[in-house]
Amino acid sequence: MEKSIVVEGKTSAQAIEKGLMELNCKREDVEIKILENEEKRSFFSILEPRIVKVELTLKKEKNKFEEKKTKIASEEDFNICIENIKRFMQDFTKCIEGISAEVKKEQDMICVEISGESASKLIGHRGETINALQTLISAIGNKNVKNRVKISVDICDYKEKREKTLKELARKLEKTVKRTGKKIVLEPMSSYERKIIHTELQESEYVTTYSIGEEPRRKVVIDKK
Repeated sequence: MEKSIVVEGKTSAQAIEKGLMELNCKREDVEIKILENEEKRSFFSILEPRIVKVELTLKKEKNKFEEKKTKIASEEDFNICIENIKRFMQDFTKCIEGISAEVKKEQDMICVEISGESASKLIGHRGETINALQTLISAIGNKNVKNRVKISVDICDYKEKREKTLKELARKLEKTVKRTGKKIVLEPMSSYERKIIHTELQESEYVTTYSIGEEPRRKVVIDKK
């Protein structure tokens, strides 16, 4: 099934750019349909705020790629992944004194929990090191599996604490945008952290969120509806 969204802007270019950000794709990946053109305005609406509506539909090639990415991993995939990670973590924990690791399957993913007196040193500034470690462990864990397995790496419950902090930040900024009417651009975040902000505010009556920029400096924008 094709994925389509309808976005609004003061011009068609602005609306298209906003839609591309929401879909996280390039212009060549979508089919664009102008639903309400800025040039077709009646005499009686000339003093009204200009709003252009545009429909963006992901092309079939893009959709097939997304479907391929979401194939469900088999029990064999999980077993191979767990063994790959356990072998790596055995060597990894030997190299760093004062840490231990637990690898376990939880629902549809594999969780790697690192703890110990030296573990907090592996978090890094705002989670940069833990994010890099998760990328590495995901690559190692998914070696020789047919369908990719989702892997989560946490250190001393850092992600749970960070998620709480980001949710509180999102609600605080929602109030600021509601009061001032001005959009706020957050600092660069990982896709995991951006998702927390988007999810927390997706039902907001006052603001909308979208991402801008390229990885690894992609940012969340909180704007008034």
